[in-house]
Amino acid sequence: MAAKKTTKATITPVRRNEPGIDIGLSDAARKKAAAILTGVLADTFAVYLKTHNYHWNVTGPDFPQLHALFDAQYNELHDAIDGIAERIRAVGYKAPGSLAAFAKLTSIKESDSEPAADEMVRNLQLANEELVRILRKAETELGELGDISSADLMVQRTTASEKHAWMLRSING
Repeated sequence: MAAKKTTKATITPVRRNEPGIDIGLSDAARKKAAAILTGVLADTFAVYLKTHNYHWNVTGPDFPQLHALFDAQYNELHDAIDGIAERIRAVGYKAPGSLAAFAKLTSIKESDSEPAADEMVRNLQLANEELVRILRKAETELGELGDISSADLMVQRTTASEKHAWMLRSING
């Protein structure tokens, strides 16, 4: 697994002078939850972008099947990104939305080259498996904070990413 980049993103509250948010989590727990979710958002975005790139650029005899599979997976990831960003907002913080912020926050490695179709499948399998490990850790940490809604979201995301990895793993045998 790639090491998490050390550059920290600024976790920005929605409003600095608001009377407070009372959703049953302390301010410190909400801040920590937002930081965890922000990392998950960046990692999910990285897998989304890799999947979308491969969808555009896959070639070879399995093109129709892989193009369709990558399409289904990147669309599911797109919806997931929105849900994670909205959860960051729900705990009272702003979600990052720039490529620069995501690049600083993600631990998912980019491809250095334009791989062949079978390598694309393997790269996406590994990226989804790495994302599963990240999601499991996030679920545990969010549960320890008492943020059951965010922890539940991580369980849902784990299930989806495990399915993506399984489908990709099944292609190469």
